[in-house]
Amino acid sequence: MHFCLICGAKYTFMCIIRRVTSTTPHNPMAPCTFNSFGPFPSPILQCPTFRNFSSFSPKKISFFVRSLKSDDDRDENEEPKRSNRLSEQSSWEAKDSEGGDYLYRLGKEADNMNIAVGARAGVIDDLFAGNFLGKDSDIVFDYRQKVTRSFEYLQGDYYIAPVFMDKVVCHIVKNYIAHLLNTKVPLILGIWGGKGQGKSFQTELIFQAMGIEPVIMSAGELESERAGEPGRLIRERYRTASQVVQNQGKMSCLMINDIDAGLGRFGNTQMTVNNQIVVGTLMNLSDNPTRVSIGQDWRESDVTNRVPIIFTGNDFSTLYAPLIRDGRMEKFYWQPSHEDIVNIVHRTYKKDGISRDEVVNIVNTFPNQALDFYGALRSRTYDRSISKWIDDIGGVENLGDKLLKRRKDEKLPVFIPPKQTVEALLESGHSLLKEQQLITKTKLSKEYMKNIDD
Repeated sequence: MHFCLICGAKYTFMCIIRRVTSTTPHNPMAPCTFNSFGPFPSPILQCPTFRNFSSFSPKKISFFVRSLKSDDDRDENEEPKRSNRLSEQSSWEAKDSEGGDYLYRLGKEADNMNIAVGARAGVIDDLFAGNFLGKDSDIVFDYRQKVTRSFEYLQGDYYIAPVFMDKVVCHIVKNYIAHLLNTKVPLILGIWGGKGQGKSFQTELIFQAMGIEPVIMSAGELESERAGEPGRLIRERYRTASQVVQNQGKMSCLMINDIDAGLGRFGNTQMTVNNQIVVGTLMNLSDNPTRVSIGQDWRESDVTNRVPIIFTGNDFSTLYAPLIRDGRMEKFYWQPSHEDIVNIVHRTYKKDGISRDEVVNIVNTFPNQALDFYGALRSRTYDRSISKWIDDIGGVENLGDKLLKRRKDEKLPVFIPPKQTVEALLESGHSLLKEQQLITKTKLSKEYMKNIDD
C-alpha cells in the first residue's frame, strides 16, 4: 500500500511534484512535462489532488513517480532494517515506562547537584587530568565538601554529667532503631536551659565519646537574603548526615545551636518568609524523616537514612508551638546541680593542681553562676602573665612587628603560663562579679534617653 505525498491518498504510486522554470525536450526515461493541469489519463495516477490543480499558474511542472514499499508489501524473506541504536543492551537510548528518555528522567530525579568534582585524579583518566599544578584541578574540594564536624581539638579529660549523657544517648539510639520499635519516636531533641550551662559543649563531648560525626549548624544560617535558602540548607545538611551513615558507616546527626535566637519571637520582632519555611521544613522532617527532597523529582528508591536532630536553646517558649509539640520534639531542660558543677569544674582545674575541696570552696563562694563563669576565672588569671610577656617582646609599640612581621627563623619569647592558686582564682572571680553588677545596676541608656520605659 502506498500514499501520495501531496494529499495522503492511498494509491499504487506516490507522486512527487517539482516545479521547473523552463521547458525541456521530452525524454521517455525522464519525468513527464505538462503545460497545464488537467485530469490525468493514466488510471494509476487518479489522485484527487492533481485534478484540482487547474487553478495554479500554467508554469511548466515536471513530476516523477517513485514506488515505495510499506510494511504490508515487504517480502517475507526480507530482513527488517536495524534501528539506529548504539547497542541493544545500551541504556543511553532506553525509554522509561512513559516512553520518555530514561537517562533524562534519572537526571531530573538525581539529588547529586555537585559539579565541583572537576578533573580529579582517579576519577577520570590521567590523560585528561594532567600532571601539572597538582593532580586535582579543584584544590579546595576537600575543604568545601567537609560539612561534618570532628572533635580532635577536644583534648583532655572532661566530665560528662550522667543525666545529660543518658538523655542524649537514648535519643540517638532510639532514632537509629526506630524501625524496630512499635512506637513513634520523636526525631528532634530540644536541650534548653540557662545561658552558659554547657549544653553545646556537653553534647560535643558525647559525640566524641560515641564516635559520632555530626553536621552542626548555627542560628545565623537560618536567615538569608534569598527566600527559601535556609530551608533548603537544612534539607541538604540533613541529607549530608544521612550520607555519612550510608557512605562512611559512621553514626551522624544534625545539630542546630541556639535555635531560638534564629526562630524565636521576642516582642515585636518581624516574622520573615524564611522563618516560616524553616519551621515548615523542620516539621516536615519530623513527620517524614526518610523522604527529604532538595529540589529533584521524587523517586521511589530515593530513601534517606533517618538521623536524629538535636536543638540547643535558652527559651523554647518563643518557638512555634506545633514545632515543639510532643511527638515531634522531646524536650530536655538542663540545669546542672551543685554536684555536677563541682565535678565539671574540678575536672577542668585538675591539671592545674587544684583539689576537689578547693573547687568546692570556689563554687560556694560564687553561687548561682553558670558553668562558663568558672572557666572565665581561669582565663582572667592569665592577664598579668600576658602583660609581662608583652613587655618581654619589646612593649606595645613593637607588638605588631613581633607578631606579624618577624622573620621565619625568629622565635617569640616563650610564654610561661601562671601557676593557678585558689587566691588568684578568687580574685579573678570577684573582678568578674563586679563587672556583672555594674552592667545590671548602671543603665546608661536611661541617662541618654530620658523617656525610655523601665
